[in-house]
Parts: sequence; C-alpha cells; structure tokens
Amino acid sequence: MIVLFFAGCKKDDVIEASKVEVKNEVIEEGSNYIKINAEYVYPEEMAAVSLYLSEQENMSDAKVFECKMEGKSFSVEANGLKENKKYHYCYEFDNGYEKKTVYGEQRSFTTLQNIEFPKVTTTNVSNITQTTATSGGNVTSDGGANVTARGVCWSTSQNPTISNSHTTDGNGTGSFTSSITGLTANTTYYVRAYATNENGTSYGEEKSFTTMEKLVNQTISVNGVSFTMIAVEGGTFNMGATSEQGSDAESDEKPVHSVTLSGYYIGETEVTQELWEAVMGSNPSDFSGNQKPVETVSWNDCKEFITNLNNLTGMNFRLPTEAEWEYAARGGNESQGYKYSGSNTISDVAWYNGNSLSEIHNVKTKSPNELGIYDMSGNVFEWCEDWYGNYSSGSQTNPTGPSSGSNRVYRGGSWDSNARSSRVSNRFNGNPDGRYYFLGLRLCLSQY
Repeated sequence: MIVLFFAGCKKDDVIEASKVEVKNEVIEEGSNYIKINAEYVYPEEMAAVSLYLSEQENMSDAKVFECKMEGKSFSVEANGLKENKKYHYCYEFDNGYEKKTVYGEQRSFTTLQNIEFPKVTTTNVSNITQTTATSGGNVTSDGGANVTARGVCWSTSQNPTISNSHTTDGNGTGSFTSSITGLTANTTYYVRAYATNENGTSYGEEKSFTTMEKLVNQTISVNGVSFTMIAVEGGTFNMGATSEQGSDAESDEKPVHSVTLSGYYIGETEVTQELWEAVMGSNPSDFSGNQKPVETVSWNDCKEFITNLNNLTGMNFRLPTEAEWEYAARGGNESQGYKYSGSNTISDVAWYNGNSLSEIHNVKTKSPNELGIYDMSGNVFEWCEDWYGNYSSGSQTNPTGPSSGSNRVYRGGSWDSNARSSRVSNRFNGNPDGRYYFLGLRLCLSQY
C-alpha cells in the first residue's frame, strides 16, 4: 500500500506516489545489522531518502535511518538489530519542498542467527590395545547451526585436526563413541573430539594415551619342563555361527555377535602330561605319553594345577575365556576365516575320529593355525573359564560369560569326536567336577 503524507503543501508540490518505484534493491542481512543498496525511479531527484524500520507490522515503533544519496542511488546501514528477528521497513522519499514525502510499499526481512563454532568435549580413552582404542565426545552446543559431522581425530603430534586420521560418527548434538584403529604398538598418541557446522570445525580438549607393547611369544620353564605361550594381539571378531560354519552350526552358537578383546597369551599346545606331572607330581591321564595332552582332569583339577603353576613361576596363568579361546582358534587378527582351527580341511590340523585310530596323539603333530597354535581342533577338548550360557546379540568387550551356572564350557573337539564337533565355533559344557578321557586344558595369560 502506498501512503501519502502532506505537510501544508501546494498540490503541484506533492510527490505522485504511483510514479515512485524502488528497483535493484540488494540487501545484506547480518545477525545484528542490515545493509541496503537500491535505486529509485521518479521523474525528478529526491532531496532525501530515509529508511523506516520496525519490529511491528504497523510500524508503530519505527526507527529512522538516513540514506546516503548518489544521484538516484541510495544506501543505508542499520545496526543494533536483534538476532534472528523479523523486521518491517519502508522508505520515506522527500522532494525537498517543505518536507513533501511519500512512503513506499512496506517490506520485511529477517536478521540472521548468530552462528558460532560448536562446543564439544573429548571422552577419556579406553580399551587400549596394541593397535586400537576407544574414545568419543559430547557435542554440547551446535553453535546455532546444524552439526554436519563429528568424531575424533588423532596423531602422534599434539593438537590433531581432521586433516589427520579421524573418524566420522554421525551428526548433531549429544554424545558419541569412536573406535580408533590402525595404531602402532607402544606409541603415544594425541586425540581430540571434533564437531563441524557451517561456521567451521571446533575441537575438544586433547587426551593422550600410549598403546600397549607388541606381544611376543614367551617360553617358560617349570622344574625342567619348557612350554611356549603364543602372543595374541587384541582385536574385534564375530563370535558364533559365522557363515563358513554353514548348516553344521548349532543353535547355541547363535546369535553371531561382535566381541572385542585385549591382547593376551595362549598355550602353543594343550598342557602336556609332562608339564602336568612337573607341577602336580602325578599324571591322571588314561593315554600315557609325555608329549600327549593331559586328560581325565576336571575343571576344578585344572584350577588347582594353575594355582600350583602360578606359585612355581610367580606368574598369573589362568584358563582362557570362551571368547579368548574362539578368537585364538580362529587365528586372531591373522584369521583366514577357516571352519576348523587353521584349515577348511580337518585332517590337516586335527586328530579326530576320522583319523585318530581311537587314541590321543602327541601335540604338534598336525599343522598349526594362523597364529602358530596347535591342536585347537581335535586331540582333546579344552576347558574354558566361563559358565555355560546363551549368547546375546549385543557387542561385548572382554566378556567373561554368565556370572553363575551349573556347567563350565569346554571347546575344540577330540580324538573321539567327529568333524562337526571340532569346528572353531562349536560349544560343549560339563560338570566342573567331571573327568573325561577326551578332555584337557590349554593355558592363558593376560598381557599385564
């Protein structure tokens, strides 16, 4: 609507409103200002142009800003405006004849929201292995614009940025968890969470951590008997009835679930009769032979053996958890995805009822798996630390199984079992007091 204002003027002095036109209007909105450049069209030049600006549509509280004139072009800057606020405006045109004016058509604009950098904090680093770690962050403010990327970045130098190694873990505000991978053993790293919006990228506080030392195999001697513990670097794997197990998989091997383990050591072989006798002073096995695996030992017998072994060595040996057993049987980080431990051809790696001739064989007489571990398929089953129970589908880190139960897990197949029982994912369980001529043990040792 065009509104005319008169101030004691002759008719000839009045600006003809229908002939006033604003064109080529260029508006630059900020969060607290507006800049306008425009031109007017009218048969004669105006003496002055002013900007009327108001938060109210009826212009009741309008502020007036004088425009700079250059011919029929004018410009104006209004400061001190409110962020993200709608304003209404119009122009006053003055022809110079005793303040004869006309107000142009009312228009509107909205100031911008003041965009700042996001605010983000960095989570402490945990689950540190030789090659991996876990961190994350919390985006506490988006800075007034959508957070389009967030994650952590890391480097061996301080103050890492997204130009270094980094993760991308979703968007928006809130907390997130990041998996840091591809690290080098025994190395110090610096990590920061980051968050990015249209204004740029901001970083959380810096955290530092040192990866674990690279594990190396250890050979230990007890009363003249030596045995080797194989280093198993930590990592993440899918536990249970994975695809290579096919139709042989049992229901208690499901659901397949992700497991992350810290590094540890596991016996190169099953505990031999020679080692058991060196620690316990006697040999309970039905199939005698120094280099044959000990058998006819209960879970409780194994715990007593380990207690005595620890007293003799000053170390902290234990039974492997079920997850540690399966990860090692699969070849750890070197896994080739075999059905049995080290091969898809069972006779290459295992003594089982198809080739054992109904007897136990010396350890290390079949091929090892990817980590150099022998007989994790076949020869004798091996007790694990865990109570037996059902799997769950959620991801786990260093799981230890159910908190209670009636039976303990044992794994691996034996000289007296079929190929299906010797698969890396197959599970068995028994009374912890039970002694069987097909069941022995393998030692485990934590990294620290």
